[in-house]
Amino acid sequence: MSHRVVVVGAGYAGLLAAKRLARKLRRSDVTITLVNASDRFIERVRLHQLAAGQRLAALPLRQQLSGASVQLVVGRVTAIDTAGRTVCMDTVPRVIDYDTLVYAVGSRARLDDVPGAVEHAYAVADPEQATRLRHRVAETASGGTVAVVGAGLTGLETASELAESYPELRIRLFTGADDVGSGLAPRALTHLRRALDRLGVSVHPKTLVATVREGALDTRDGASFAADAVVWTTGFQVPELARAAGFATDESGRMLVDATLRSISHPEVYAVGDAAAAVSVGGAPSRMSCQAALPMGRGVADVVAARLTGREPGPVRIGYTFTNISLGRRDGVVQFTHVDDRPRRLVLTGRAAAAFKEAVVRSTVRSGPRAEPGSDESDSSLETAEATGG
Repeated sequence: MSHRVVVVGAGYAGLLAAKRLARKLRRSDVTITLVNASDRFIERVRLHQLAAGQRLAALPLRQQLSGASVQLVVGRVTAIDTAGRTVCMDTVPRVIDYDTLVYAVGSRARLDDVPGAVEHAYAVADPEQATRLRHRVAETASGGTVAVVGAGLTGLETASELAESYPELRIRLFTGADDVGSGLAPRALTHLRRALDRLGVSVHPKTLVATVREGALDTRDGASFAADAVVWTTGFQVPELARAAGFATDESGRMLVDATLRSISHPEVYAVGDAAAAVSVGGAPSRMSCQAALPMGRGVADVVAARLTGREPGPVRIGYTFTNISLGRRDGVVQFTHVDDRPRRLVLTGRAAAAFKEAVVRSTVRSGPRAEPGSDESDSSLETAEATGG
């Protein structure tokens, strides 16, 4: 019987892992199944554009998998039975058996930080949420206010995109940090501040939100701000699948893995992407980002292929190259980094940075015919971009 590899989740890490495994194991008696809730590949790093009213390209997974020996199953995973080594689905087939499982379920917006966020805030972590925000912003009258809570990459890009697309609206950016642009070199930070000023984004540092209400938010220091829409971008959380199945996880529910991305409690299971509690170069936990997901997807494919062909793999190296921040469609910042994510002095800004990021994001997916199985190009569209700033 063929060895059954099942990859759960077709985000940046899962899709790359499935395609690369198919190439590396093309001469082995292995079947590869990719399970995903949607039949489309979601460019999460572009969802702020969708929220701002722009149209995104449709990216069918079957097209992305063309030429790769991967079976696609569209359906939502409801549970994992570790004893029976099965994945339980909400559709036909109800059960998928595995010998090796790659857990790549990703993450979703963390909306339960403060009271009222679940009921009244918007997010940009998936297309449905971004579309809901798009409709809300589009119907907001001139002079209205959009409050973006959280000044990480998602918050900065969302605030900038909305400000550029809707100059008639007031965009407020709230952060509990002392300033925006944590981790940027001085030149990059200066450009970021000037860009936000140019776009008319008002920044509220050292401001923690206590509650979200219909039409307003309240801060911990007792202030209230009217807002026609509150956008919540304070972070992500992972599904409860791993914890519910009995895998070893950290306090946030991310699967604990060793240096080869193998579960420390179930050796037949590997985890990648946001749902994996991996360690990057330098010893810090891997960030929930495309920057970490891509090297993990590539690395787990190499690890699994090695073990299934009788070789012992080395550790997976999760390092960083640069961080992109888009500031609308014509401006941006590219902060080049050391492999451990410390900023270098080298910075790209302005239109050049915007063009750089667009090229990187486009390189993560490719339209049209795929390369033949086994060719060196069969998964290079994902591998060429190790850091997209998402």
